[in-house]
Amino acid sequence: LARPDLPEHQRQMRELGLQPIELLVVNLYPFVATAKKPGVGLDELIENIDIGGPTMVRAAAKNFAAVAVVTDPSDYSEVAAEYEKSGQLSPATHWRLARTAFERIAAYDAAIASALSEVRETASGLAYQPAAFPPAAGGSAASDLPVRLTLDLPCRASLRYGENPHQSAALYAAPDAGGLAAGVCLQGKELSYNNWVDLDAAWQLAQEFSAPAIAIIKHTNPAGCATAPELAEAWRQALACDPVSAFGGVVGVNRVLDEATAAEIHKLFVECIAAPGYTPEARAVLAGKKQLRLLQVESPARAGWQLRSISGGVLAQTPDQDDGAPAWRQVTRRAPTAQEMAGLEFGWRVAGHVKSNAIVMARGGQTLAVGAGQMSRVDSVKIAGMKARLPLAGASLASDAFFPFPDGIEEAAKLGVTAVVQPGGSVKDQDVIEVCDRLGLAMMFTGRRHFRH
Repeated sequence: LARPDLPEHQRQMRELGLQPIELLVVNLYPFVATAKKPGVGLDELIENIDIGGPTMVRAAAKNFAAVAVVTDPSDYSEVAAEYEKSGQLSPATHWRLARTAFERIAAYDAAIASALSEVRETASGLAYQPAAFPPAAGGSAASDLPVRLTLDLPCRASLRYGENPHQSAALYAAPDAGGLAAGVCLQGKELSYNNWVDLDAAWQLAQEFSAPAIAIIKHTNPAGCATAPELAEAWRQALACDPVSAFGGVVGVNRVLDEATAAEIHKLFVECIAAPGYTPEARAVLAGKKQLRLLQVESPARAGWQLRSISGGVLAQTPDQDDGAPAWRQVTRRAPTAQEMAGLEFGWRVAGHVKSNAIVMARGGQTLAVGAGQMSRVDSVKIAGMKARLPLAGASLASDAFFPFPDGIEEAAKLGVTAVVQPGGSVKDQDVIEVCDRLGLAMMFTGRRHFRH
C-alpha cells in the first residue's frame, strides 16, 4: 500500500527498513476446483479458502499506480515482455492488471459464497452437499436447484446487435464451459445474436442422436431433421421436410462435415453451420460462399442449469432429459408396428426441440411435417398437415403435451397418421384413446411432457 508520492509513507518505509513492492504475482488457493471434486468434505473445502492471497491482491490493486498485480497466468508472457523491453510497466498496463485482479477477487468471493450456501445440517453435523446435477430421475423439487445462483461469465464477444438492430448484445461464457459458446468461427462474418440462438437450437437437436444427424433450424424451430447412415443422405431427408422454410436457416451436424454433404448444402442458401469439424475438402467446397458462417464446436458443454431472465429476476431449471421409449405405455388395443415405433421415437426426440404447442410427424428417422408454437394443439396438427411436402400415409405423430380433446387425433387421422405418442394426463384421455381405437390408430403414453417455451 506504500505510495511513492506521499512523504509520510516514504518516511515510515525508511524507519522500518522496508523496500517498496513493485510487482505482486499471486495464484489463489484452488477453491473452485476443490468445490467441484466429487465427495469433497467440508473441512477440505474450508481449508481451500485463501485468506492472505486475496488480501494482498486487493491491496496491490488499490495501489495500482505504484504496484503491478498479476493474477492471471495468461498475462505472464506479456508482462515479462514489457519489462524486458522498457524495464517497467506502463500506467495502462498497471490499470488493466488491477481491473483483472478486482474481477478475480470478486469472482473468488462469489464462488465461496455460492458453495457455502450448499452447506447443510445433517444428523452428523454440517456437511457440504451441493445440488446434484443431473438430479435424480423424476426429481423436480427445489432441493435439486442451487440455493444461491452465482454467475461469473466474462464477455467473450460484443455482437453487432441483438434480436433487432436497435438492441445491443454480447456473448458471455465461462472460459472452460465448452459447447457452442466455445466454438471457433472458421469462415464468414461475425455471428449475430439470432445466429447464436438458432445455432444453439440446431446444435442441441443434432446432438440428440447417435447416428449421423442433421437439423435445419429456422427461428429456433426445426424446418427439418433426419438421421441416416450417411450424412449427405441425412441432409437430403431433412431438407425434404420443408425446403421453403430451410432457405436462410442454420444447420446443426453431429459428425465432421464431409465433402459430399458440403456439396449438397452448397446448393441452398443457409446462414450458418455448426459441426464438430470440417474436412479440408468440405472447407474448399464451402469457401465460395463468403457469407456462410462455419462454426467448429469440438466439445459438448458441461451439464448445467438452464437460465432465462424475467423482469426483476432469473429463472433456473434442469435440462429436459428423457429416458425414451422404455418408459412408455401402450394405451390402445393396437400396438405400434416396428416402423411406426421408429417414427414415434424419432419424432418424440424432435418434439422436445419444437416450440409448444408442438406436433411432429415422422417416418423412421425423418421429419415429415412440423407444427410449432400454436395456441391450440389442433391448430398445430392442421399447420403440420398444411406444410407437409412428403406423403403422410402411415406417419407417426409426436405431441409434446397431452391432447385435451379428440379433435387433434381426428385431424391427424385424416392426414394419414397411424400412430401417436403423447404424455397423457388429460381428463379426456379415455375419449382420446377411444377415438384412436375406433380409427385403428396405435397410441403410446410417455408419462412425461416436453414443453419448450
